[in-house]
Amino acid sequence: MRQRRLLRGLATALLAVVGLLAWSGPGEAQVNILDKVKKRGKLICAVNAKLPGFGYLTPQGRYEGFDVDFCRALAAAIFSDSGRLEFVPTTAKERFTVLQTGEADVLFRNTTWTISRDTSVGLDFGPTTFYDGQGMMVTKKSGIKKLEDMKNASICVQTGTTTELNLADQFRKRGVPYKAVVFEDADATAGAYEQGRCDGFTTDISGLISRKSIMKDPGAHVILPQVMSKEPLGPAWAHGDNNWGDVVKWLVYGLVIAEEFGITSKNVDEHVNSKEPEIARMLGGDKEAPKAMGLDPKWLYNAIKQVGNYGEIFARHLGPGTPFSLERGVNDLWTKGGLIYAPPIR
Repeated sequence: MRQRRLLRGLATALLAVVGLLAWSGPGEAQVNILDKVKKRGKLICAVNAKLPGFGYLTPQGRYEGFDVDFCRALAAAIFSDSGRLEFVPTTAKERFTVLQTGEADVLFRNTTWTISRDTSVGLDFGPTTFYDGQGMMVTKKSGIKKLEDMKNASICVQTGTTTELNLADQFRKRGVPYKAVVFEDADATAGAYEQGRCDGFTTDISGLISRKSIMKDPGAHVILPQVMSKEPLGPAWAHGDNNWGDVVKWLVYGLVIAEEFGITSKNVDEHVNSKEPEIARMLGGDKEAPKAMGLDPKWLYNAIKQVGNYGEIFARHLGPGTPFSLERGVNDLWTKGGLIYAPPIR
């Protein structure tokens, strides 16, 4: 663990000082990530270990969450076995370094897609898996109803995130002076707010909902209705390996298309011999596209069978019956008024 942290620290410092990136040149990957993963015999997936609902290490030592299940689905697509993977828990500060150094193959960790991360940081991003926005949590007893009520308030925020920058932009735009109380760790940020060291706590709304669920008195806190930003969350990997990008992107798209057709982990076997052309292609009938990516024709069948479609993953970790009980909203399928959309498998 000490060697890993030393490696991450050295890589971060090197990138910051000399501006080096983890690829040889534009569009030129140092390694073929899929080949490396296959040779290793397991997928290494960087995740959050402290955000219930999205990425969380349970007391029993099992990783669970919305993002975590996409890692399992990717492992199933590659190896026909969702268990052939290793999780690397990362903080907001080190999550990009593990990709740049090759310590992890892919990142599924409540990470916002931005222009700087897509260019100067040296990452490639996949489809948005969760459309989010930044929010603000305050105590009910504070009487705060809107951001404009927070003049000279102290606000707990995690440093090194888009959250910190959005906070500055939004309060400057409103002409509301405030004091940022910054922390490097998400637990410390939420903990300081709950201890009363700050008047407010800001992060993605999904994160606020997650954190609120594990506070000592969830009912004592309220999330303000204003949304301060766009936060498209999705997978990322080191820039330059187009084929690996195809594998990750089409895994996500495939799980979305499965939900569109009503194909679930429980009924996928009933659809294998479907007369619907796209269903037939996605469940093993198309040999050429999977071959071009380096996958078995049953890659998507295995992911659906072992993990489930997009809707199943959402419902399992975030929907009704969970502590969060989130409505699908903008994260519903495009056919139901949401933003979740996938190009066809053709």
